[in-house]
Amino acid sequence: MNIFGKRLNELRQEEKLTRAELAKRLNVSVRLISYWEKGERECSFDTLIQLADLLNTTTDYLLGRTEY
Repeated sequence: MNIFGKRLNELRQEEKLTRAELAKRLNVSVRLISYWEKGERECSFDTLIQLADLLNTTTDYLLGRTEY
């Protein structure tokens, strides 16, 4: 699992969100969330920003540029 996928999965679980709930909030498929978490696909810049906002983190943390 890549750093983005690992952190996405961890933060989603910390926020007590299922893949389905996160997918609904982002207006994407559950399968796409799964692909991101497995490192099989990358999200767009706009989606990355939305993810950071929804998961109360920064884009830098999601991308592995910072440790907090």
